[in-house]
Amino acid sequence: MTYIPVDRDGRVHPSEVEEAVQENTRLISIMHANNEIGSIQPIAEVGAIAASHGVHMHTDAVQSVGKIPVNVDDLNVHMLSISSHKLYGPKGVGCLYVRKGTKLTPLLFGGGHERGLRSGTENVSGIVGFGEAMRLAVEDFAENTRIRRLRDKLIDAVLGEIPHTRLNGGKEHRLPNNINFSFSYIEGESLVLRLNAKGVAGSTGSACSSKKLEASHVLLAIGLDPVDAHGSLRFTLGRDNTEADVEYVSEVLPVIVDELRQMSPLYACRDDGYGKPE
Repeated sequence: MTYIPVDRDGRVHPSEVEEAVQENTRLISIMHANNEIGSIQPIAEVGAIAASHGVHMHTDAVQSVGKIPVNVDDLNVHMLSISSHKLYGPKGVGCLYVRKGTKLTPLLFGGGHERGLRSGTENVSGIVGFGEAMRLAVEDFAENTRIRRLRDKLIDAVLGEIPHTRLNGGKEHRLPNNINFSFSYIEGESLVLRLNAKGVAGSTGSACSSKKLEASHVLLAIGLDPVDAHGSLRFTLGRDNTEADVEYVSEVLPVIVDELRQMSPLYACRDDGYGKPE
């Protein structure tokens, strides 16, 4: 298995994918859009490369379907994954598009359900709900334009108000609902807890366990050091969010970041244009 690196914006370069193709390469799989930093990958270009080498192409479109245009022919893919819960549909239901002529070997055997590919009684009610969620997503697709405006407003407000802040992932090739910041000198978990107390839901790029605290592999892959990666914060906007929500976050977030930095020994020892080391 070969892993392809990403650039600072979290995107793969098609030329590097092509260089990695070998005679025994059978499958190229790249997620359409990243769940942490929202980066949208050049799937159409990579799919064309895969086709030119006779290699099957799969993309995980769980984050992108319903938010940006997705067409299996335009993307040049043989297989594409979708999940219901990302479309406001019921949890526990997914979909795998398989292009005609693509041969798959099942992992689950038994009653031969789903054309022999996945045995087990289907979740019919969940599937019906998934279909309705998809219909509504397509019907209300223009809503993503409004969400994108809210996203950009919050990004501009935070970057303009809070120094030592980085937007993770590029702004151009980005999901309309995704925002991911890194705030130097503070820890993301404390930031999430403070925001929660103010009624704001967010998540951090660090993963907690009982034995260790690890920085997000996504943030490390785009070049962040572990300390800054731990100071990450992700917001995802949805159809229920309003202009007032964005304005509220723009007001409370700078105050919380400043309070946490005042308690941070890293912030006290900084040496930059914003203050002398103490």
